[in-house]
Amino acid sequence: MVNITIDGKTIQVPEGTTVLRAAEMAGISIPTLCDHKELTPYGGCRMCVVDVEGSRTLQTSCTLPASNNMVVHTDTQKVIEARKFVLTLLFSERNHFCMYCQVSGGDCELQNAAYHEGMTHWPLQPDWKGYPMDASHPYIIIENNRCILCRRCVRACGELVGNFTLGFEDRGASSNLVADYGLPLGASTCVSCGTCVQVCPTGAIIDRQSAYHGRETQVQHTGSICTGCSVGCGIEVLTRDNHLVRIEGDWDAPANQGLLCKMGRFEPLDEKRERLFTPLVRRNGALRTATWDEAVSAIADHFRPLVGKPGNGVAAAASSRLSAEALYVFKQLFAGGLSSDIVTSLDEGGALASAANLTAESAQPYEGTLEAVRTADAVLTVGVDLTKDHEVAGFFVKRTLPNGVKLVVVNPEPTGLDGQADGRFIYGKKALQDVLQGLLAAAVEAGVAKGGIEPMLSLETAAARTGLSKEKLVEAARMLAGGRRPAILFGSALDQAALASLVDLAKAIGAVDELHSALISTKGQANAVAAAQYQLNRPFAVNGHQAAFIALGEDQPSQKLVQSLEKVPFLAVQATYASQLTARADVVLPAAGWAEEDGHFVNMEGRIQQAHKSLVPPAGVMTNEATLQALAALMGILPDDRWEEALRQQVSAVTIA
Repeated sequence: MVNITIDGKTIQVPEGTTVLRAAEMAGISIPTLCDHKELTPYGGCRMCVVDVEGSRTLQTSCTLPASNNMVVHTDTQKVIEARKFVLTLLFSERNHFCMYCQVSGGDCELQNAAYHEGMTHWPLQPDWKGYPMDASHPYIIIENNRCILCRRCVRACGELVGNFTLGFEDRGASSNLVADYGLPLGASTCVSCGTCVQVCPTGAIIDRQSAYHGRETQVQHTGSICTGCSVGCGIEVLTRDNHLVRIEGDWDAPANQGLLCKMGRFEPLDEKRERLFTPLVRRNGALRTATWDEAVSAIADHFRPLVGKPGNGVAAAASSRLSAEALYVFKQLFAGGLSSDIVTSLDEGGALASAANLTAESAQPYEGTLEAVRTADAVLTVGVDLTKDHEVAGFFVKRTLPNGVKLVVVNPEPTGLDGQADGRFIYGKKALQDVLQGLLAAAVEAGVAKGGIEPMLSLETAAARTGLSKEKLVEAARMLAGGRRPAILFGSALDQAALASLVDLAKAIGAVDELHSALISTKGQANAVAAAQYQLNRPFAVNGHQAAFIALGEDQPSQKLVQSLEKVPFLAVQATYASQLTARADVVLPAAGWAEEDGHFVNMEGRIQQAHKSLVPPAGVMTNEATLQALAALMGILPDDRWEEALRQQVSAVTIA
């Protein structure tokens, strides 16, 4: 620890802390423009200059480490004049006409900094030169006339996302933000995560959906979580007049540390599906509007005669994007009250069931958390394309690769990470276990395996079965086992045999031992862990059942699901949006959307998180949990509310906390 005095206030800070962060700890505000707490200090804008006793010139506080007994002044006349001069140059360099800018009035850090320094005008005339604007992207607009060359966006794209799409061309006052050496942003390698939008301090990068819909002082902020996948990213939802304005990543959220993908940031603002607003009941071959009592009674009347008739009773499936509370009521209603023999989630078993079986054998969790990926020096991905699914987890992998982290990709088809991988194996869907056994055998033969794990196949046999060369397998095994902190991310394509082989491989390369685990499953949808803990993890197979109930929520039904229900005599669907499945249904119950209901979710790391309602659902639309409760009440079933206790009744693949 070192002692530092800032504006007469002495505090202790850890060694290596910058003066800027020390001032924040002391409750002292130093204006900045290029600085961001998640980015490496840059010192480009010079707004954060301070006067350090004994120093000949002003120093940038964002890059200056605090030293013992350092004395700093942040508000001397020399400092104030320097800041005003910097702001004067910034305003004069581009066309910053605040009255026409979409982020003026509280959202622009440049404008706010000028007001903070008491500026009402700028003494120098602006450069009147026009700078190019890029509106080619479906979600993002680049307006170089508002750019202050702080490079936050460029640094965030590289340091945080690992995509390195953005950069600057030309020099000095002619510098312009570009994508991929001059491509339009919409035709570039941009992954639409929107991190650049969130870190931009001015109106140089905006998202086109929310521009002009409300300033910071005109919107409501609600902390919540994204329910798009099992990463469980922390978000801040901005609303106005019961409409979504913008979604931003929560920099303090442990799961995503501020990052979002397009599914979490932009797609909810661009929803084009037809919304359901009223219950529907099929009469004379057509769906007609009905009251809630009529719709729920129609379902109850069809279900009552089928209670306790396994095989030809009611089959039920729920989206694992529903809250834990709703899933627990769903289970009690159908597995308990109606004694249905098919009660599951729309993840349809597979990996969830395999993980549950393996956990039952080990009697303890065997998976770790995403922190292992952030600190890994070698990464193996198996059966998952992290550039398409669970993208934020993919960002954690991509941003480590420039630091020398080795990446090995094992997948049945090409992935977006193949070009950055040190080793890549394409396997036929039936050969995954052989590939994993080949890597295990290679680690043993190369003498790098740990823990005395023995492969079921020899290296020669595995190579022959997979068509992979022994040399490639050995090279990949050395990469993985040679790291001190290897990590493994795997998807939902693994059956129980392949999963058992992967666990053995993880032990052999040091990704799993008695003290830690760096083996992480992407799980599936937002509440896949909760669905598995409620034993909603068996395949959905309708065979002779006389009725089916699908709690679809916001999900888009798969063709497989639609086809499996074609011959069911009676179908009830609870959904937010119209779809092929609701068109086929006999009764449709409208459901609240993700932002219109509270609830708890268990993310892929086992962390129980709460989603908070930020919008009021349309009149006549109930939450998913309330809808299930209404049906249960009419059936004479009284579900309890011990959803969290039920989550912990069996051992999970990942520790639930």
